[in-house]
Amino acid sequence: MQVRSYVAILSICILGLFSLQGCTGPDRSNRLVVIDAGHGGHDCGAQCGGKQEKTLVLQVVKKLEQAFRREGYRVYLTRGNDRFLTLGERTRIADQKDADVFISIHANAIADKSRFEAVEGVETYYLQKTRDGRSQRIAQRENEAVLKGTDMLSRDVIVDSVLAGPKVVESHKLAIDVQHNIMKRLHSRYPDAKNGGAKPAPFYVLVGASRPSILVEVGYITNTKERERLFSLDYQERIAKGIVEGVDRYLDNRQKELGI
Repeated sequence: MQVRSYVAILSICILGLFSLQGCTGPDRSNRLVVIDAGHGGHDCGAQCGGKQEKTLVLQVVKKLEQAFRREGYRVYLTRGNDRFLTLGERTRIADQKDADVFISIHANAIADKSRFEAVEGVETYYLQKTRDGRSQRIAQRENEAVLKGTDMLSRDVIVDSVLAGPKVVESHKLAIDVQHNIMKRLHSRYPDAKNGGAKPAPFYVLVGASRPSILVEVGYITNTKERERLFSLDYQERIAKGIVEGVDRYLDNRQKELGI
């Protein structure tokens, strides 16, 4: 009888230990993510159907902050309200805070009204020069506000100074993991959500932060179907969860590679 009692008590303890481990999960308190909501203040970003990019991306960033914190991450936002930040201010924060990754959130748009309903999709970008005209045009639109007063030569020097560094390779890996997991989350409920892929482009907001950095275009505000989804709670939360899972995968793999 006494032996059975000991066995029962031991079993309860073991089950309780496993249960506790399952509840707490891995410790991510040493991981810091800096999240940048594009545009803000006088810079509304893309506008269509009475909606503004600066409002949308701030909503997504708030959901993303919550999702990261639920997983135990430390999080810092470049802006938590409707204000404009210069390029230097946005990227300097990531370095000052010694972030593990820097993520800039934007919404896409096209100028040709006849193609509004034909162009859609989620895209994740990492810093790199490209010959792809479409990627160049998207980067040019996003760069306009943060690069006012900077001449073309200076812009090229800025980009060239970081393209040969390890940040580009790591940012590419991060972009692939984030894009994959965003689409996995979206496709579980929205199977027709278009996967725009992980792509290179010269986004200047990704230049200044000396760490893995990506820019996520969460969808096209000029596309009616996608715009309605983008402003819905469910869609925003799925995007946020996908980004967190992508960052998780990237940082876990990086940890294994470094043998930490």
